[in-house]
Amino acid sequence: MTAKQANTEEKNKQTKKYDATLVILTKNEITGITALIDKIPSNRFKEVFAIDGQSTDGTKKFLEKKGIKVITQKKKGRAEAFRIGCALAKFEHVIFFSPDGNEDPKDIVKLAYWLEQGHDMTVASRFMKGGRSDDDDVWLPIRGLGNKGFTLALDILWGGKLTDSINGFRGMKKSRFWKLNPDSEGFGIEFQLSMRALKLKYKIKEIPSYEGDRIGGQSTARTFATGWYFVKLMLKELWIGKSFLKMPQVKKKYNVN
Repeated sequence: MTAKQANTEEKNKQTKKYDATLVILTKNEITGITALIDKIPSNRFKEVFAIDGQSTDGTKKFLEKKGIKVITQKKKGRAEAFRIGCALAKFEHVIFFSPDGNEDPKDIVKLAYWLEQGHDMTVASRFMKGGRSDDDDVWLPIRGLGNKGFTLALDILWGGKLTDSINGFRGMKKSRFWKLNPDSEGFGIEFQLSMRALKLKYKIKEIPSYEGDRIGGQSTARTFATGWYFVKLMLKELWIGKSFLKMPQVKKKYNVN
């Protein structure tokens, strides 16, 4: 490949519009979405919409003024937002992004790129080389240590090589998402997806990601309560093995064939 061809390929990569759906997840994120809206590469995706968890701070109105369709959840919860997003997405490749300041908009396209390259799941990792967690500078980073501990357990139990099994900043092939039959609630959705993806030997690509400080809003995840829920989820997954494949299909509740 000549230098000219390489430059052309790089330019195409930087302007390519993906046959993918970008799902923006919000709940009272007016400060974050206002600060980040111009940094979100919406023009690089053929479909963009938001799933909103009944915001009361003007988030929905702001997004609609920007021309972004907003679907309001009837049932609250992050897991529900994931399922609604995959049910409504027109494209096979789906990227989930939360505009709270923790997730770097520059990584959105990278997640889409690696899905296009044949991976089933892509994850923005805060703990692989080149990544950064927002509690790296904390004297006792309980959340980070817990995340690493859970991820190590998954890798040992199911032969994985993940470094960040819990981060919700990720992309998935829609068909692979539904095959995992994700029935968890709240913040357990990402952890469950990671476990079941490892069980089925999905092709997973992690990219290093810089987790910034939260911009306004307030996280609803409670460290110890969420950690305990993860323990119960992991024990359940150990017990059921791959039998989730034969369980009633979650996707039918969302009118997905």
